[in-house]
Amino acid sequence: MSIAQDFTPESEVPKPRPELNFNHKLPVDSDDPDAIERYWLENVYAGDDSKQLTWRSAIIGMVIGGVMSLSNLYVGLKTGWGMGVTITATVLAFSLFKALQFLASAKIFDALPKRLLGGLRDEFSILENNAMQSAASAAGYMATAGLISSVPALMMTTGQRLTSVQLGAWIGALSMLGVIMAIPMKRNMINIEQLRFPSGIATATTLKSMHAKGGESIAQAKALGLAGLVGAVVAWLRDGTVSWMKGFNLPPTLDPSGQIMGTPLTALTIQGESSLLLLGAGAIMGMRVALSMLVGGIAYFCFLAPWLIAHGIIPKTGGYKDLVKWSMWPGASIMLTSGLLSFFLQWKTLVRAFSGLTAIFKPKATVGAADPLDRLEVPGSWFLWSFIVLGIVCVALEYSFFQIPIWMGVLSVLLSFLLAIVASRATGETDITPISAMGQMTQLTFGAISPGNLSTNLMTAGATAGISTHTADLLTDLKSGYLLGAKPRQQFFAQFLGILAGSVFCVPAFNLLVPNVAAIGTQQFPAPSAQVYAGVAKLLSQGFTALPPTAVTAMVWLGIVGIVLGLIEHFFPKSANWLPSPVGLGIALVVPFSNSLMMFLGALIAWIFVKVNADASDRYIVPVASGVIAGESLMGIITALLTVTGFIQ
Repeated sequence: MSIAQDFTPESEVPKPRPELNFNHKLPVDSDDPDAIERYWLENVYAGDDSKQLTWRSAIIGMVIGGVMSLSNLYVGLKTGWGMGVTITATVLAFSLFKALQFLASAKIFDALPKRLLGGLRDEFSILENNAMQSAASAAGYMATAGLISSVPALMMTTGQRLTSVQLGAWIGALSMLGVIMAIPMKRNMINIEQLRFPSGIATATTLKSMHAKGGESIAQAKALGLAGLVGAVVAWLRDGTVSWMKGFNLPPTLDPSGQIMGTPLTALTIQGESSLLLLGAGAIMGMRVALSMLVGGIAYFCFLAPWLIAHGIIPKTGGYKDLVKWSMWPGASIMLTSGLLSFFLQWKTLVRAFSGLTAIFKPKATVGAADPLDRLEVPGSWFLWSFIVLGIVCVALEYSFFQIPIWMGVLSVLLSFLLAIVASRATGETDITPISAMGQMTQLTFGAISPGNLSTNLMTAGATAGISTHTADLLTDLKSGYLLGAKPRQQFFAQFLGILAGSVFCVPAFNLLVPNVAAIGTQQFPAPSAQVYAGVAKLLSQGFTALPPTAVTAMVWLGIVGIVLGLIEHFFPKSANWLPSPVGLGIALVVPFSNSLMMFLGALIAWIFVKVNADASDRYIVPVASGVIAGESLMGIITALLTVTGFIQ
């Protein structure tokens, strides 16, 4: 597929565009970072004059993102999961602006200032829509900066409740620091390594289809729209639990009968899901990572977990919560070792990313030739000063709000940077940000350093989770912008605006939904993420030795496996297609088996389609996958809002 046809608006970039294959890698020597970045600048970048972050895209993004943050807060307190935001925000913003544009064209508004009407009547460009979704996604993910996990867990274990000002300052500082931490990772993970970030690809494809002009683009847009409708219908049939729907609802899961070593298959999460979203994510993810997830899931849930249950290491009742309390440690270990190794093996790219740090300390006359991307990318010098300032703010808040010693606060910020690398790489490969696993690794660290201190254990983990979420989110946004030829610096600013909007919406909503600790752990708000955080904190209050010895052994061995696989892939890159993905193996241990199964099925369907009709698959796999993701996400937002209003039980 070509960038002109599938990612770049023809009206904004008139010059011929190069070919971009299904792997979404630029057709240049991957061993030459300069060539890759120069190719993007000369052939993909939309130009300095293209409209991107405008007042209308910023305002619409902040409002839509703020509303979506309320839905994510509600869903998170219900299920422990955060819903995808980027594609949903993209579709909502496009639809809203088209409606406003139609209204503004009416003659009755001619009396309004022409400047205002012009701002509404002008065409909403694809890069404005892209900047808008950056602001919206930053706002939408504010609930995952601790409001569904560490903050309610703190209330459950210590009884401490933050004031509105404290809560807003805490989640805002963490989220901003997470955005800052994405700066040195962007050029490595997106420009050079070309990690997929499936939601970023899906968002770019959705944007292109909505703004399409031309025969093939229109066909792809229709395919996306039809797939979106199917995804929305399936989601409604599953989640639309209204009285007149009785007898027509799809079951959320497809539960097989049978047992393994005396444990029912459903207790091992060996079941199907009536979710097209997971199929779509698997189709974009690719076969290697999806197959690795399936293999990891089978190894644990079908063999090791039943054995652990049979020997009394995991409670006999089984269930995802009990299973993941053991498996999250080795799962996080393999992701940690492989992710950090891969990041630091790219030392040349790191030097390039941090080049601005040394330049700011040199006289201008001694600084070498300017990097042509410096005016587009966020400079490394911004990372240095912002990291120092926001790091100090976070450490001060930890000391002031939770009485965490300053040296521990500094350690938590530094550890958050390392774990944000791992979380971002996992997102880039699988579209799953292992927030819980990263938080639990922090809990493990501080459980060993300061056993018995529940506040320190919980809130340092909350810091890691909040920072990692926004780092991965910005990189996902930057992936879509990279494919569209957007200016990264504009998306960076849009994220900060979204964080401000999300804080304004989320904090009052949290205080309304959770007025006291009695509201947590109820049928209305079971808050499973908070329950896990609190449970791990209480367990580790006894020290590192409280972990099951078998889990510690598995951590060591899978950590070694992550290093070995990472080294083989780095020094023998041609072998990568035949090696299991360490990130895929790790993710399989922190999500239910049903997730791994459905994603593999999606990747398998896409793989078969490629074998049967390569040309058609190149044109339609990503639009169709993006459509079902967008349709189910949109319907998820709608059903969540209907639940809040009491229309759905």
